[in-house]
Amino acid sequence: MTQPTAIRRERALQARLLDAALDAAARGWHVFPLRPGSKRPALHGEASCPRTGACGSGHLKWEQRATTDPGRIRAAWSRAPFNVGIATGPSGLVVVDLDMPKHKDSADAPDGATTFAALCERAGHAVPDTYRVRTASGGTHLYFTAPSAVRLANTAGTIGELVDTRAWGGYVVAGGSVADAGPYEAVNGPVAAPLPSWLLSILTPAPRATQTPSVAVAAQSRRYADTALGSEARNVVGAQRGQREATLFRAARALGRFIAWGDLPRHQVEQALQEAGESAGLPPSQCRSTLRSALNWSIAHNQHRRTTA
Repeated sequence: MTQPTAIRRERALQARLLDAALDAAARGWHVFPLRPGSKRPALHGEASCPRTGACGSGHLKWEQRATTDPGRIRAAWSRAPFNVGIATGPSGLVVVDLDMPKHKDSADAPDGATTFAALCERAGHAVPDTYRVRTASGGTHLYFTAPSAVRLANTAGTIGELVDTRAWGGYVVAGGSVADAGPYEAVNGPVAAPLPSWLLSILTPAPRATQTPSVAVAAQSRRYADTALGSEARNVVGAQRGQREATLFRAARALGRFIAWGDLPRHQVEQALQEAGESAGLPPSQCRSTLRSALNWSIAHNQHRRTTA
């Protein structure tokens, strides 16, 4: 390869990446440069901050320095073929990251897209049609507009195995970027759809309890919860073939309220139902995925203890 050819190719790549950054900014998404061929920020860190320019009043991190200003974007991408990072929080986005298994030889490990599709089916909805990007690893980023009434943070595994989200405090690599492992390509949907309400309920942080029940009431509630846990675990173990995952899902939905009310610790419920699911013949990863989604839903929907007259 001659030197002029290499230079022309780099300039062509640089122009494409600039176009990708400007396209994202035109959508109202705040962008910042990532290192060429990488998904790491190309901006200086706090230790090396010159405390001048944008950082004149103190160091600004990548989320604060991300911009939609075309002039700033052109100036930044004129220096090198930077990949494009989108700061999801300032952009008003929630991006669902459907990842691929890290170990290809794991036969019982579905990818994030499979887990998310199963979650959508259990919630009674189709996989949302929205703007999406195929990642360099073969995964998928689903873009949603964030609700204005709640400030969502990043999550890792809250929705399910290999299903993470990026919101405030997070960023994603934009379509059009090129990593060493391959390109990031926009593949479907010109517009980011609003975050579905059922998914929002899973991602919304649980409010803190406003009052503590009396010692006697708490003890009675704990005894009832322990009994319910044992009963549901036995139901899962005894479930017939073809009904095992549905029984596990219903058990987790039923027990999640006790976690929300403070009667049972989540780890105790997860351990008991995980063991019950595996004893019934379900793969470990399937148990974890089912439990995670069902418990998250139940906890989010049972913040207030129901009482009877």
